[in-house]
Amino acid sequence: MGKLAICPGSFDPITNGHLDIIERASGIFDQVIVAVFNNEAKSPLFSVQERMDLIKESTSYLPNISVDSSSHLLMDYAKEKNADVVIRGLRAVSDFEYEMQITSMNRKLNPEVETLFVMTNNQYSFLSSSMVKEIAKYHGDISGLIPEVVQSALREKFKKV
Repeated sequence: MGKLAICPGSFDPITNGHLDIIERASGIFDQVIVAVFNNEAKSPLFSVQERMDLIKESTSYLPNISVDSSSHLLMDYAKEKNADVVIRGLRAVSDFEYEMQITSMNRKLNPEVETLFVMTNNQYSFLSSSMVKEIAKYHGDISGLIPEVVQSALREKFKKV
């Protein structure tokens, strides 16, 4: 059995920045689970199932990717799945401090799971799901920022009335 990594996030919606991290993780690990977690602090636009479906469609060309969801603590989920590593994407230095706090707590909860930080490609360093949703809400150009299937889903969510 090879190395299993979990790439967690809210993915509301998945962006090309997320895909960059997922693609690179798929080249390093035997199996990668993209796990949708619900962040109670955020009001999601897409349901968990919709997010999972968008991720499945967006990653269908990657044979070692599976998509799942959880409402548990990440470290409990990692233990349940027998994961070796958690992949966390970093866009900028400002992400590091927040991610370091999470990683320290995760190590306390489950010291057997390592966290690997992956810097996103520079062309996506400014990109966030929140920003994409804001642009889409006002019918701005989001091409090149998200997969086509996500563009279609956002257009549907923000149809002009």
